[in-house]
Amino acid sequence: METTDQSLFKAKFNELVKPYMMLYVGSIFLATVIGIVFLPFWFLGVGQWWSRHYYDKLECELTERAIRFKKGILVQVEKTIPLENIQDVTFVEGPLLKYFHLCILKFETAGQSAGQAHDMQLIGIINAHELRNLILSQREKRMMAKNTTPANPVFDNAVVLQDIKELLSDIKGILQSQRVQ
Repeated sequence: METTDQSLFKAKFNELVKPYMMLYVGSIFLATVIGIVFLPFWFLGVGQWWSRHYYDKLECELTERAIRFKKGILVQVEKTIPLENIQDVTFVEGPLLKYFHLCILKFETAGQSAGQAHDMQLIGIINAHELRNLILSQREKRMMAKNTTPANPVFDNAVVLQDIKELLSDIKGILQSQRVQ
């Protein structure tokens, strides 16, 4: 991102992300035969360590031009999404998320494939509704500014058409002079 890009919103995350992540991953372990073996280790220390570090790595910032976020422990993901590419920001709330007073924000972008959708979601942003509204309004401002920018005179359609007309006229004159000879 450019250094002149002003920060509009720096997200803070709900600390209840930590116990939610412990239960979420623990439920995945419980659902698998092999995972049941790891379940005691998960709840007796590894899960607490993992969820604390996951929470500490969460970052999200909205600037005038893009949204940037970081997350992950073993595989760290840092994404910068230009606001012009964001199609929608979706809320996901389920029973477990509601119990912890959390929601997931999913960022839907232009040209997004199904595999990318998982990397473009954040959990536990405090004031998520405010962030969503800011993202969508800033995107609208960027799109309006882009659409109202005066056309570059070099690529003005009338000028290009006039140049083509003159070239065709010159070609017609050359062809007529060759017929006469």
